[in-house]
Parts: sequence; C-alpha cells; structure tokens
Amino acid sequence: MQFDLLVMTVHPDDSELGAGGTIAKYVAEGKKVAVVDLTRGELGTRGTADTRAAEAQAASEILGIAARENLGLKDGFFRNDEDTQRIVIQAIRKYRPEIIITNALDDRHPDHGRASKLVYDSVFLSGLRRIVTYDESGAEQEAFRPRLQLQLIQDKYIQPDIIMDITPFWDVKERAILAYTTQFNASNDDDGPQTYISNPGFMESTRARARELGRNIQVQFAEGFTSRKILGVGDIFDLL
Repeated sequence: MQFDLLVMTVHPDDSELGAGGTIAKYVAEGKKVAVVDLTRGELGTRGTADTRAAEAQAASEILGIAARENLGLKDGFFRNDEDTQRIVIQAIRKYRPEIIITNALDDRHPDHGRASKLVYDSVFLSGLRRIVTYDESGAEQEAFRPRLQLQLIQDKYIQPDIIMDITPFWDVKERAILAYTTQFNASNDDDGPQTYISNPGFMESTRARARELGRNIQVQFAEGFTSRKILGVGDIFDLL
C-alpha cells in the first residue's frame, strides 16, 4: 500500500485531538490517509478498550479515513526496544506514507513523549534494508522511510514549526473528538468518574488552543506541529 499521510499515535483519540482538522482537510482533497493507534488505551479511567475501539471506528467514519488499525501495545508500559520497534516498522512499511505524524515530543502524559521517540526511532530503522520484516501474508516487506515526520502539539504548549489552517474542517474535527463519548464532555450527572479530559471545560480549552494557533496566521482555527529537522521551501512565495 502507498498512503499519503499516516497519523501514528499512542492512544485512540490522540489523532483526532491533535490532527483531526488536518486529517479531514487531506481526506477532502483526495489524499489517502490512515491512522494507527499504538495501544487500546486500556488504562484510561473512563470507558474500556472495547468501547474506545468502537468510538475510534465512529471517529474514523466521521473523518473519512481510508484505514485504521490498532497495534495492541501495552498502554502505559510499552517499551522502545527491538521487539516493539519491529511491530511499528511493519506498520510503517505496510502503509508507506509520504508524511507521518506522531505524538508530541514532550507532554503531560508520559506515553506521548515515549511514543514520539518510539516512532522516530522506528521511522529511521524502517529505511534500513537489512532489518527484515514480513507482512500479514508472510511476504518480506521492502525497506521504506517517510520523507517527513512531524509531531503533534498536545496538552503542553510547544512552539510550532508549522501551523495548518483547519477553519473549514473544525466542525468535522470536533465531531470526531466527541465520538469518544466515554472520554469527553461528560455531564455533571454522569455516573462515571470525572477526569481532566471528561470535563466540558477541556473541549473549551481545545477550541481556545485552535483559535490561538489560528490567530498567529490570521485564520479562525488551526493546528500546530513540530519538526525535528529544519524545513525548507523551493520558493518563498509558497509561504504566502
């Protein structure tokens, strides 16, 4: 398979929160987009792994992505070791994306930074032909390395290297986030435990972040990304 964009993040809902507008934008433009969740989010206070899987499916349908899968790594305790890297490499070689987006380099949830490093290391190793992996049919996979890797800006604010206008797709992003009904916008009479993200104020802060990023480029809503490498353009007028 050859995909244009792969969003590979550690928990179901990370992709929607950090890049839902960007995903919706490129789907609307006809790009082939996939999401890979590293874990099932089984340590989450609210919901279960099964309910989150159903919510992820609903969010995927709202976004219109071409594919989504879950690698089933251990939530909270996955390691950045050879066995885990090989699982991630298999997924990268399966989707062969031009661009890959992953979790923030550093964030409130320690899984985010650890996942970012895991994916970064695996992207490099995926390009080495002497590392042999196999697809689901048992066929040997070709070495492959995405041309660009970006990271989300999540709970902790990080100065972005790129800001993407998502104004026309904000409503799609918000609906995709709210498809995770066990996680977000819980009412005060909800029987489940209230968490940092279930409080309705969390969605307000998500909107505020998107507005603040948008203000920097004179648009209503935006998403920000960081890059580990310096980004260049062939024509500075492309920046207008």
